[in-house]
Amino acid sequence: MVWFHGGGFSTGSGSSYAYDGVRLAKRGDVVVVTVNHRLNMFGYMNLTGYGDAFADSPAAGILDMVQSLQWVRDNISNFGGDPNNVLIFGESGGGSKVCTLMSMPAARGLFHRAVVQSGPRVQHPPATAAAVAAGEVVAKLGLSSSTIEQIRTISVSEIQAAAEGVPLAGSGPTLDGKNLIVHPFDPVAAPAGATVPLLIGCNRTEGTSLAGGRDATLFDITWETLPERLGEALPNRDVAAIIDAYRTNYPNMDAPEVYFTAQSDATFFAGSITVADRKAEQGGAPVYFYHLDWTTPVHDGKRYVPHALDIGMVFDNVAKSESMSGPPGPEPQAIADQMSESWLAFARTGDPNNAQVPEWPAYTLDNRAMMVFRTDPGVEIDIRATERSMLTG
Repeated sequence: MVWFHGGGFSTGSGSSYAYDGVRLAKRGDVVVVTVNHRLNMFGYMNLTGYGDAFADSPAAGILDMVQSLQWVRDNISNFGGDPNNVLIFGESGGGSKVCTLMSMPAARGLFHRAVVQSGPRVQHPPATAAAVAAGEVVAKLGLSSSTIEQIRTISVSEIQAAAEGVPLAGSGPTLDGKNLIVHPFDPVAAPAGATVPLLIGCNRTEGTSLAGGRDATLFDITWETLPERLGEALPNRDVAAIIDAYRTNYPNMDAPEVYFTAQSDATFFAGSITVADRKAEQGGAPVYFYHLDWTTPVHDGKRYVPHALDIGMVFDNVAKSESMSGPPGPEPQAIADQMSESWLAFARTGDPNNAQVPEWPAYTLDNRAMMVFRTDPGVEIDIRATERSMLTG
């Protein structure tokens, strides 16, 4: 089980305390691998316009990940692993990395199952915009086409300073025509990953860790201020009709909860549905969908079901994740049992069914079956479809 860390394509580390794989390895008799790789401008600055020596620059970080999988293929048997049964998984930016690897011919055959947690990446940004951004960084460094080789010896801090405030300078991989030739899931699922079973999903209120982490006033939204605040987050929508739909269909939600649920439905949930739909339409391998809907007691429950709550559950590390899931106890451990056992079953067989959850059918376009992880887990069909259509239509 090879884990790619979150933090977008810009920050983070595979060595994070949150990704301790000891309990997962012991629980499932698996080998857990975490990976570090180049990030931000060092992994993705598009310098292709400066000559063949920089032909791989827009994808250097993701090529590091391909190389890590080649290492697993060549060496993992020495650690008790099976090179012919490799799962890649990741959360947030890590999920986007998994989507990207599924689209790369160079990664084909290096993994056999994939899990995307709150990180659907449907398409990459345009390479041209990234190249323009790279040119701005080069100019700020005082370099030109004739002196570009000097960028290899300039200090990390100088390059970081030059990239400060330059959008797309190293925000992630782009279609470079060499390593990345198609989008992961636009307009269809990339052919490179056609035979790889996929497990994908998200948490109900991702934004309580993201937007809420940046702006604490979002937790104080009232029914009176909700229309304005939701309109700011989701412009060009009929927010009055959207709010009315959530209040009618989910009368127990308070105003901040409607805000964060709608925001997540329009982004993480909608994106995950798009990926799952296109994977199902492609055929070749099944796709399974999950939705985490267990309210954490942290901050008196006001964080609802935040981004990254699933990490401690998947790694069976609730005792190391108190900032996300609260004090260890039977309830968070029950969610961890459900999720970790599902991930282990999927890693071993490509099917997440196990004794901790009810029967979990594959997701199809005709039957969008979604396993809901909560105290009493169960399968629901096309959760909040009405609200999502209003948000994304």
